[in-house]
Amino acid sequence: MGELEKIREARKKWQEKYEKSCTERDALFQSISGVPVKPLYTPEDAEGLDYLRDLGLPGEYPFTRGVRQNMYRGRLWTMRLFSGLGTAMDSNRRYHFLLDHGTTGLSVAFHMPTIMGVDSDNPRARGEVGRCGVAIDSLEDMEVLFDGIPLEKVSTSMTINAPAAILLALYIGVAEKQGVGPDKITGTIQNDILKEYIAQKSWIFPPEPSMRIITDILAFCSEHVPRWNTISISGYHIREAGSTAAQELAFTLADGLAYVEAGVKAGLDVDAFAPRLSFFFDAHLDFFEEIAKFRAARRIWAREMKERFKAKKTESLLLRFHTQTAGCSLTAQQPENNIVRTAFEALSGVLGGTQSLHTNSMDETLALPSEKAAQIALRTQQIIAFESGAADTIDPLAGSYYVESLTDRLEKQAYEYFERIEKLGGVVKAIERGFFQKEISDAAYRYQKEIEQKKRIIVGVNDYVVENEKVEIPVLVIDPEVERIQVARVKALREKRDNDAVKRRLEELKKAAAGSENLMAPILEASRAYATLGEIVDVLKSVFGEFKEIPVF
Repeated sequence: MGELEKIREARKKWQEKYEKSCTERDALFQSISGVPVKPLYTPEDAEGLDYLRDLGLPGEYPFTRGVRQNMYRGRLWTMRLFSGLGTAMDSNRRYHFLLDHGTTGLSVAFHMPTIMGVDSDNPRARGEVGRCGVAIDSLEDMEVLFDGIPLEKVSTSMTINAPAAILLALYIGVAEKQGVGPDKITGTIQNDILKEYIAQKSWIFPPEPSMRIITDILAFCSEHVPRWNTISISGYHIREAGSTAAQELAFTLADGLAYVEAGVKAGLDVDAFAPRLSFFFDAHLDFFEEIAKFRAARRIWAREMKERFKAKKTESLLLRFHTQTAGCSLTAQQPENNIVRTAFEALSGVLGGTQSLHTNSMDETLALPSEKAAQIALRTQQIIAFESGAADTIDPLAGSYYVESLTDRLEKQAYEYFERIEKLGGVVKAIERGFFQKEISDAAYRYQKEIEQKKRIIVGVNDYVVENEKVEIPVLVIDPEVERIQVARVKALREKRDNDAVKRRLEELKKAAAGSENLMAPILEASRAYATLGEIVDVLKSVFGEFKEIPVF
């Protein structure tokens, strides 16, 4: 009798004894994604595992165990806090505070008008200026935002999508003002418009011109901004909209593969732009499922880039990713509990091999983070890095029967979704038919029903509730004066700049948009002339139009 057969016989005998002790509670064990969790995992659950084929060694194909040979023993993940509030002056002060307390990179949160391509003095921006992020309307604001921050030394991530090309141009303009060439700056623009149509809904233009802008960015940065991550392909917002871990994995990678296809179709060499693609995942509360998700993502991406797209550079095969702890897991009730939730989620990101990490603050369900809450969130990462031992060895959960089984299961579910998407005609066609939206909506509905029926316990929300709770933590309040100040700044800029030069640059941009010229150069020229973000977006809208979603029921 072989070793595996002996284990199978022993487990069957154990199972008989176990079942005699089962209670109704045993039926409740399933992952957040709705997958049943077995009471015990053994070598049977990893029976088909081939170590070199499926895991390999860290820094080697298929990169399941990590994208670098030495992982955190050589360099810790970049510690970021997603931050932006009020005016550029307000956010600049917060950035200096974070850098002084040990962050190793910046992550810019923009307010909704900037995200939607609207200037602060536009009537559509009323009541929103500086509320959920920083107000950035022009190169002048960007100069203030990064005042005293050396862009040749600090890596900056910017969560911006539809107007991403404009924000990148503004960042390049600030670097130039500091005497730093575009070839020296490092950072990321999210620039993931497909997931906007799927989940976050902050689009401007229709899919086709949006994809053109993205391929223009890929081409421009490959030549001029070689150290910049051109797209941060985001599963985070897909998960925050209510998806399962398997859906987040599958939909995110499907989007990434669609961007690669678009780049190749536009005539770009895959090895010229693929090394600067990065990813952005959610770390939710199902600890082991999240770790398995990150490991499966690396393996799938490496295989697809190598076999489907014939990439030759090792860097093209690497799925490098940023992780943010799950905002949707935070609760307004007993907000101090969010510190614990965030710590476990951050640890899953580290054990899953993330390259960059943001930890949410405990008060984010109530307001933008206070300095104290932000400091606790940062300290959470530092404690994991320097006190927990989690960063001392590489991929310490590899070989766990449970983790390897989960990794394989998530990979299988992802490929099942790839097949369904392909049958619908690809990502864009699936978006137009509402496929992703319906899948996420159904998953979110199931999860909410589980909470309401107490099949899933959320501490402080549907159990262990404090009656007549009074939340006493201080929260950040944005002064209404912020809007008046920012509106005045935009109006003053329009009066003092060379408006003839702005007009010429915008006309050049419109001509380029109507033709086939790469749009990054004319956007950069308009930005340097202090055209506002809203003015640039309006020119592009006059050529491309706006996207309107078809309702799906």
